[in-house]
Amino acid sequence: MTKMSKTFRTTLLAATLACAGIGAHADALPGQGVKVLPLKSSIAEETFQTLLVMKALEKLGYEVQPIQEVEYPTAHIAIANGDATFMADHWNPLHADYFKNAGGDAKLYRKGVYSGNAAQGYLIDKKTADQYQITNIAQLQDPKIARIFDNNGDGKADLTGCNPGWGCEAMIEHHLSAYKLRDTVTHNQGTYSALIADTITRYKAGKPILYYTWTPYWVSNELKPGKDVVWLEVPFSSLPGEQKGLDTKLPNGKNYGFVVNSQHIVANKAWAEANPAAAKLFELMQLPVGDINAQNHLMSQGQNKPADIERHVNSWIKAHQATFDGWIEQAKAAAK
Repeated sequence: MTKMSKTFRTTLLAATLACAGIGAHADALPGQGVKVLPLKSSIAEETFQTLLVMKALEKLGYEVQPIQEVEYPTAHIAIANGDATFMADHWNPLHADYFKNAGGDAKLYRKGVYSGNAAQGYLIDKKTADQYQITNIAQLQDPKIARIFDNNGDGKADLTGCNPGWGCEAMIEHHLSAYKLRDTVTHNQGTYSALIADTITRYKAGKPILYYTWTPYWVSNELKPGKDVVWLEVPFSSLPGEQKGLDTKLPNGKNYGFVVNSQHIVANKAWAEANPAAAKLFELMQLPVGDINAQNHLMSQGQNKPADIERHVNSWIKAHQATFDGWIEQAKAAAK
């Protein structure tokens, strides 16, 4: 992504300062004259939650620019530097290193939880799990077990993995070493949507599958855990970077190797402080994981054009009008 021009920054600052003067008028919206530049990753399914935030900001009078796509590490830095305003899909603690490297709380605003209970991990098809009694990814240390998931004849299990720059790829790479799977498992990376589509095709053909995924995402609507596929446990908790030392064991005793994440709206701190209405909105907004899953599933069924996603967002707002209006009113009150 190209850096925001000095002119744009100057305009943004001037508009922010002008907004303070406008606020004296009772009828003026707090965001009047203030530009907002939203960012998201290349994951198309994040458009829904990003667009919902954008529509709420527009209700507050902000001039919201079209979404710019950039991967998470760059997005955090761009927002921290003031080259962009916010992103709606900061995963905590998955993106803890990106947050820290961009300046952390000194440069980034992160309050409230936009969407909680985001799970991730490794899964295999239930038929193979039952047939070979596979419950733990460490069992793939055994070349005979690993070969069951070999798609290309090289004798190693093929794991449908995670795009570079998403954060999950560093976790998977760490796990391959920690669980001694380097000799028996290949981490296949590329375009996740294409890789997972191929994985689903293999499943429908009755072939064994091994893949990484997360929720909220449409894959778990297509391959239902417990019915079509099963989560694999890990032998012990092991995480890299800022997450080192965290226990990944769940309250039910299961350990899938990843901490349950929360998704947050992250914004430029200086901008948030100059725009208390937006800051309050970012803190208040909440979107259930189930609603994101349902919308993402619609996208996987062909409703994935910009007009479709816009319709989905408008439908969500209409179905939750009182909640949405409440966010707007509280955000306006914060500006007074």
